[in-house]
Amino acid sequence: MALIEWHTENQYMNWPELVDVAPESAGIDLKAVRQYRLASVRREMKRYNVNALILSDAVNIRYATGARNMQVFSARNAPSRYLLLTEHRSILFEFTGCEHLADGLETIDEVRPAETASFVAAGPHIREREAQWAQKMIALMRELVGPDLRVGLERMNAGVAIEMARQGVPIVDAQEPVEMARCIKSDEELKCVIASLQATEQATGKMRGAIRPGITENQLWSVMHQEIIALNGDYVETRLLSSGARTNPWFQESANKVIGENELIGFDTDVVGCHGYYSDFSRTFHAGPDAPTEEQRTLYKVAYEQIQHNIGIIKPGMTFREYAEKAWDIPEKYHANRYYLSAHGVGMSGEYPYLYHRADFPDAGYDGVIQPNMTLCVESYIGEQGGREGVKLEEQLLVTEHGTTLLTHYPFEDELLK
Repeated sequence: MALIEWHTENQYMNWPELVDVAPESAGIDLKAVRQYRLASVRREMKRYNVNALILSDAVNIRYATGARNMQVFSARNAPSRYLLLTEHRSILFEFTGCEHLADGLETIDEVRPAETASFVAAGPHIREREAQWAQKMIALMRELVGPDLRVGLERMNAGVAIEMARQGVPIVDAQEPVEMARCIKSDEELKCVIASLQATEQATGKMRGAIRPGITENQLWSVMHQEIIALNGDYVETRLLSSGARTNPWFQESANKVIGENELIGFDTDVVGCHGYYSDFSRTFHAGPDAPTEEQRTLYKVAYEQIQHNIGIIKPGMTFREYAEKAWDIPEKYHANRYYLSAHGVGMSGEYPYLYHRADFPDAGYDGVIQPNMTLCVESYIGEQGGREGVKLEEQLLVTEHGTTLLTHYPFEDELLK
């Protein structure tokens, strides 16, 4: 696979000028991307003995067909649009008035207006609407695949599933076949991933250049958002940027807090970027104007050690259990505030698999095999419980036939690694 050329000079202040981002002219065959993804879903449907799949998650609809429409809106207002997929037929039920948005997509055989079975749409008639919705879908699915239905269903109203079960239709969770389809990337998909990462790294460079004591976290975070949209990315899924004492513990969302002198600033990109692919890396910066303290450097170097160690052990054929056993051993004083995962899959969003820390594997972990063409994010959060600050770092990588290839190229902070 011919990857897009990177410029990797380690000068973050000049990063926006060093990276030539042209996601729409990167030689990506988007038709091939769509066809691979649709074939992958159908392959997994067959593997799991599902002959009709109803997808309502906007990311999964986009994965299977390439159809994009109001992803954030759809996450709250489900099922406002949904996809019926069988072995030979793909019917998109699109939000009313938006049917034209799927024009030209060879992955969709037919577009129909969606019938929204939700309380806000049906009010007190919700139960009747759900029953009607289920009855119509059952009739259509039987018309397409015959009487012996086995339906994969996701994120629909409980009343819909209850009505389908009442009518004797076997229902299984759609998550497993879809996640298993998504976890292995084609070469053309990887070009989309790289284009998305390049744009996100350019946006990160703009944000890094805007850091100054006196700016608020929200003002700083908005620089990332603006540049992502300007570069044809979609949206930022979370708002994980914090500074100073708000970096410990992690998962504090950006606020109107003013960034002070010499504070640490940690963030996680969580960008649904170009072509809908997730750019997921984390960095921690220092606000200046003075040099970082020894405590700040120690936190940073420990986090850096964790991700470098864990990237170094990943190889194809390694089981999830083996990874947990060989992963970096978190020092006791940082263990309570550890990030909840050691690594995770990534594609058009965070996805299968989750790789857990050794201590968490007995209760939370599950086994599986790391395979070539999986894309993974390796995570670290280092901060003492009750400590003043913490450091968040994360890298995104590709599993290859022989090991791994780093996909993120945004530089680390030399001043914090001294």
